Amino acid sequence: MSQTSQEGGVAQEMTTKVEPHKEHRWLQKLVGEWTSESSASGKPGEAPVKITGRESVRALGELWIVADGHGEMPGLGPAMALMTLGYDPLKQRFVGTWVGSMMTHMWVYDGELDAAGTVLTLNSEGPSMEDDGKTAHYQDVVEFKSRDYRVLTARVQGADGQWQSFMTTEYRRR
Repeated sequence: MSQTSQEGGVAQEMTTKVEPHKEHRWLQKLVGEWTSESSASGKPGEAPVKITGRESVRALGELWIVADGHGEMPGLGPAMALMTLGYDPLKQRFVGTWVGSMMTHMWVYDGELDAAGTVLTLNSEGPSMEDDGKTAHYQDVVEFKSRDYRVLTARVQGADGQWQSFMTTEYRRR
């Protein structure tokens, strides 16, 4: 493969084999078949919404993973989601996207792994859940509790700057 542009080292990446970094190898822990159970905050005064599903995560070479999720949303029917995750050594950041069949916004991730190597925090910006026409800061926090059990906590940053959880998903390897 050849590349004529010299922007940001892209030409070099496209003409030489890119060796995976430890962060790329970390992403491979996600590869496999998973069941999921989510609990999402409902409207004030209502019980949390429970969602069950499954996720199939595959490697895209040694540098990326692709997660394909399917579930059933009470009252809304089937839901599908697709996540991509990789690591950009030039930025020294995890990068990726998330799209779901239940919304029109594509979430773009920028994240980092904690020093212990168990918690990946993915930052994003998207439509505010409380203020139509405005955006808000969000985080998806992925924590490995063991090789076969991980928890994703979705949070939004409030006007006071504090992070508030609105959904938790537990994944268990099948």
